[in-house]
Amino acid sequence: MIERRGPGGKVLVVDDDQAICVVVSEALRRAGHTVKVGGTIAERAQLLATFQPDILVTDVKLPDGDGLDDVQAILERWPAMRVIILSAQNTLNTAVRAAEQGAFEYLPKPFDLNELTRAVKDGLATRRSPETALSEGAEGEAEDDNQISEDMPLVGRSAAMQEVYRTVARVLGNDLTILILGESGTGKELVAQAIHRLGHRRAHPFIAVNMAAIPRELIEAELFGYEKGAFTGATQRTAGKFEQADGGTLFLDEIGDMPLEAQTRLLRVLQSGEVTTVGGSTPVKVNVRIIAATNKDLPALITENRFRQDLYYRLNVVPIDLPPLRARRDDVALLARHFLDLAAQEGLPRKTLDGDAARLLSLYSWPGNVRELQNLMQRMAVLNREDVISVEAVRANIDMGDIAASSGEAASDDLNRLLEEWVRQRVSLNTYGDGPGLHDAMLALIEPVLLRETLSAVDGNQIRAASLLGINRNTLRKKLTDYDIDPSRLRA
Repeated sequence: MIERRGPGGKVLVVDDDQAICVVVSEALRRAGHTVKVGGTIAERAQLLATFQPDILVTDVKLPDGDGLDDVQAILERWPAMRVIILSAQNTLNTAVRAAEQGAFEYLPKPFDLNELTRAVKDGLATRRSPETALSEGAEGEAEDDNQISEDMPLVGRSAAMQEVYRTVARVLGNDLTILILGESGTGKELVAQAIHRLGHRRAHPFIAVNMAAIPRELIEAELFGYEKGAFTGATQRTAGKFEQADGGTLFLDEIGDMPLEAQTRLLRVLQSGEVTTVGGSTPVKVNVRIIAATNKDLPALITENRFRQDLYYRLNVVPIDLPPLRARRDDVALLARHFLDLAAQEGLPRKTLDGDAARLLSLYSWPGNVRELQNLMQRMAVLNREDVISVEAVRANIDMGDIAASSGEAASDDLNRLLEEWVRQRVSLNTYGDGPGLHDAMLALIEPVLLRETLSAVDGNQIRAASLLGINRNTLRKKLTDYDIDPSRLRA
């Protein structure tokens, strides 16, 4: 039973960063909630007992312990409460632990205030009654705890990967079919392995099939098995991948390369849960979780009559869109060092990565994505004579022309993210509701930088600066006066 409530509720915010507490509590109060704050696990325990909030918003890393450790115990005592986890430890492990402990939502830092406000609102709107919460908790006690460690197959702390982690954490407790989308080399099979390894089917097989690597005439025999004598060379009955994966997970990689006739048969299996071997007539019941993946545009293939629309809908229950490495540049150095560690564990010479070399790697566009980065680190572990991989060694192994082009794109992406966050924060806090508008505030922030940097680039020449800026000289002079910028000080 879901208890429907109005928008206002009692919210407890626990974070040892006072600035975060102030900003979050102000945003939630503006949304109509009653808010109290704390900074430690001890304060949290005291306020839970006295304030008895509807929503607990808590950081993971607190001065006196791990804020996730006793979330399950908190929910056992106050089963109707919703818990929202905040964390700067932006790993898959954190997201999975939050889901296992029963958290309603997990938001990696830095988080969007609007997203947090929405999560609080949704938590209140779908807050369970105490009776329902207790019964749900009793039903869930039979499930084993997942064995989680930091040895995760997915590496990255970027914002682009956080959504992937959150989706993975949410699908571990169910058997919904998943479709992983992403360019070649982004790690689609690693995501599938993580879902299997951390889910309740982990004690059973994980079977991976690459559709692009199997000859068209053998795909059905490979997937569904075959009987003795079904075709030349079939000397005995052989179980297909569906039967081999029974109880576990079947990963169908490069599903966009599957021929139409095999798609039709796959659809029947997904609908019925039964497979019939090639040459056989008796269906066999199978219990598998399906995870499919592709680097193809499946809707485009549907339009071209190369992929069945009904199969697409059957597979695309939970989509996971894996970002290319160029969209998660903040992860490049972390991944590079991770791959160097893996190379050393595999017996290759141990190498470390210079800071300037790591920064240079983050500017490359990585057309081969994570796989290309891993191959490069393995190669440099073997061929680099020095123990430290220098920026010169990196320059010798990647396309510097690509660096020049992508560095501008990276700077533009960074600027866009900063501006978006600036606007979101001020809109959330309604800082300019009764004063200067956001438009004027942002111009006052950006225009002086634009004017100073342009003038510096042209040695203080106002005529050239005005031409570069696309404004006339009189307008430039007025802006320089308004911002108290002296062009003579910007000459070389």
